[in-house]
Amino acid sequence: MRPAPTFAIGAVLPANAVLLAPMSGVTDVVFRRIAARLGAGLVVSEMVASRELATADDEARLRAEGDGIATHVVQLAGRDPAWMAEAAKVAVGAGASVVDINMGCPAKKVVGGHGGSALLKDLDLAVRLIAATVAAVEVPVTVKMRLGWDAGSIVAPELAARAEAEGAAMVTVHGRTRAQLYDGHADWAAIRAVRERIAIPLVANGDLTREEHAPAMLEASGADAVMIGRGAQGRAWFPGAVAAFLADGVVRPAPSLDAQRALAREHYEGLLHLYGRETGVRHARKHLGWSLDAAAETAGAPAPAAAKAATLTAPTAEAALEALDRAYDELAWRAAA
Repeated sequence: MRPAPTFAIGAVLPANAVLLAPMSGVTDVVFRRIAARLGAGLVVSEMVASRELATADDEARLRAEGDGIATHVVQLAGRDPAWMAEAAKVAVGAGASVVDINMGCPAKKVVGGHGGSALLKDLDLAVRLIAATVAAVEVPVTVKMRLGWDAGSIVAPELAARAEAEGAAMVTVHGRTRAQLYDGHADWAAIRAVRERIAIPLVANGDLTREEHAPAMLEASGADAVMIGRGAQGRAWFPGAVAAFLADGVVRPAPSLDAQRALAREHYEGLLHLYGRETGVRHARKHLGWSLDAAAETAGAPAPAAAKAATLTAPTAEAALEALDRAYDELAWRAAA
């Protein structure tokens, strides 16, 4: 058995070197609790707007929720050093063990407000944000970025080095530029230029969807850990499965359809509690869709169209759960046929 990779974020010791990425509208506290229980080494909150968190906005508070998570990581977004510092204090006061700064989100709304990956075009401002956040809190501060704004401006190595100089405890790099959005393939090898500039832990992110590809991602990037985003949608168990593979080289089968059904229901019911039934029903639809897609892959059969459509359009929680059960029952029948 080979030793699993390990690393430290300042004084914080993740359970293993496989992290769940922050994803807006995806990594709610319920999903993070499940992923952590199933073996993710560290889980990160949805992106939280710094000014909104600092001014006690209800939605920001829910995004930053960490109840039931042993090592709580909050990711903040913004472009004002003062608001970032204040939000970091609020996050830590509410239990955050690590504060992450978003410098990689490519969404038009975020970039249009000069946050996220727009900061890759203004490294001086990016560094001021890091410095202000580090000065504001005693916990480790980390930074998540992309390679650069576009192929002509690959700035991740420089920004990472400057982040380390300002006291950042870890850097995560998604192997795409902002111009690529999520098109093409993440360039894991391009992340290695960051490794050559920093001594703090480096995490590689982008397109890890199969356990057996994790060693190649680590080798190509020179990273200390991997971060999984879209590969975990509907598959909260996947980061844990990757961690297990890195430990012993064994690819494990996906959970049974019954186990997946239980996870989908747990997440759904948790969202109803978190957001309230009316909002929770709408918020959870994409998660149910991803869960059924994962179940269809396990069953080796397409997701039943009628039951899936009924699940995703159900006006009430009761109707959605009834349709969800029909979909899983049909997938189990197809798998056994």
